[in-house]
Amino acid sequence: MPTPFPSPTKTWHSTSYSSISPTRPELSAKGKSILITGGGTGIGAETALSFAAAGAARIALLGRREQPLLDTKASIQSQFANVEVFTASADVTEKDAVDAAFAAFVERADGNGAGKIDVLVSAAAVIGPQDPVETVDTERFLSSIDTNLRGALNTAQAFLRYASASAVIIDVNSNAAVINYGPGFSAYSVSKLSVFRLWDSVAAAKPSLSVFHLQPGVVDTDMNKEAGGVKAIGYEDHVSLPGHFNVWLASGEASFLRGKFLYSNWDVEELLERRGEIEGGGLLSVGLGGWPFEAGEWSPTWDK
Repeated sequence: MPTPFPSPTKTWHSTSYSSISPTRPELSAKGKSILITGGGTGIGAETALSFAAAGAARIALLGRREQPLLDTKASIQSQFANVEVFTASADVTEKDAVDAAFAAFVERADGNGAGKIDVLVSAAAVIGPQDPVETVDTERFLSSIDTNLRGALNTAQAFLRYASASAVIIDVNSNAAVINYGPGFSAYSVSKLSVFRLWDSVAAAKPSLSVFHLQPGVVDTDMNKEAGGVKAIGYEDHVSLPGHFNVWLASGEASFLRGKFLYSNWDVEELLERRGEIEGGGLLSVGLGGWPFEAGEWSPTWDK
């Protein structure tokens, strides 16, 4: 069947494949500490399993509901007994809870709170009301935006206290940030574009960090079901695709894609072939189409 979205690569994937397999030595996460928000179910849980397969030393799972976190922890430890798994039932919109969870994970890792986190996967989100602007309840509309943006901000602030010098941040975003899906997705689209810009600001302020923005695919998660995504599009990606793609993004192979907006469906070998064209340019960047300045050619100068 035709791919549901345009692609810069000729090959379009709907499930994992050898180049992004977490068992590839080149993608090893040996010795690394990983923290995942929204880690109890869906893409977050699969990402945790993927990093465990890649040899991560420690994985933290944050989420609102305790039981899914414990279930994911048990699944990881049944397959990868040497991986330390930390769980924290924490709503990312609650700053104190997020701060405490990050601090506890780092403290547990080294015993004195001086540890670092190597990879952050920010995957917690809500879909929000699916009503057109003219009829949507104002408080529900703004509340959903606040939930997604506040959660990302709390996560960013906590992470930056403990980020390793060359840490990787994966913003599990949505192509709804850059595609107009119609009147029912206005709140979600606004929130995801806001979250994109937040992480983009982190990247600008901390150039030693690698920030990636990801459209994870059309995966039949609880949130996708709520939005009717798989049924509406008539297409589905396997959850292994974003899970393994996230491990690839955290490897050195993907470093040329820092700051880019990516789809997990795109073939990484073809992206690597286009490295010279992509790196440092405007391709795969979010900006104003047709504007004559390529990325890196211009930056604002403000009066002090």
